[in-house]
Amino acid sequence: MNRFDRVKVLLTGAGSGIGRATALRLAAEGAAVFAVDLSGDGLAETVAAAGGPGRITPHVADVADEDAVVGAVAAAAEALGGIDVLVNVAGIHRTTPIHRLAVADMQRLFTVNAVGTALFCREALPLLPDRTGVVVNVASSAAAHGNPYMTAYAASKGAVLGFSLSLAAEVAHRGIRVVPVSPGSVATPLAGPQVLPPELDVSYYGRIRAPFGTAEPEQIAGVITFAASRDAAYLTGAELRVDGGSHI
Repeated sequence: MNRFDRVKVLLTGAGSGIGRATALRLAAEGAAVFAVDLSGDGLAETVAAAGGPGRITPHVADVADEDAVVGAVAAAAEALGGIDVLVNVAGIHRTTPIHRLAVADMQRLFTVNAVGTALFCREALPLLPDRTGVVVNVASSAAAHGNPYMTAYAASKGAVLGFSLSLAAEVAHRGIRVVPVSPGSVATPLAGPQVLPPELDVSYYGRIRAPFGTAEPEQIAGVITFAASRDAAYLTGAELRVDGGSHI
């Protein structure tokens, strides 16, 4: 069963991690995926790994650049013949103690994580079909649960979560669904080694280890794909937290 036969998907962050896993899963289920990422090499690896009846069209763009976002959405609509689903995965991660937090750090996190997501939504929503259009935005479990030394990152993802819930209410009259997905710890390049001063107390993290361990990108991609599919036709405006039970 290919849930995404003839479905046209615009996906950001497709060059690695959760975004790549989602692109591959969607293509495997029949979707035509317009894959956006800042890394051309990453996109090439995603395309090379693809299989199944769907296809992946790569497009290099910076989600923090408004003109690039406008161009990417227009290019996606032209290449695919429209857009049915928007999936915003692109994001960056920083761990910074509050006393070392710089304005530039916060600006970059908010611009990529929150503003980039909002811009793609702004540009793509007029193109999404009424009653069947879907937006899936990747937030984070950090949006609603404390994570030491991630104040700015958590705030940027909190913005994504709040934006998504309000957007769901705003476009409900069109029958367009908006679903925020909040992963916990995932084995991706984004969550690679974070260098923190040795004097910092990291014991808090020993209390929130997920009983199911660290997720693989494919496990998050499965939830994103469900949220974007017809199987979730009655789901909108509700956060899907996928954290392996780290906050139960």
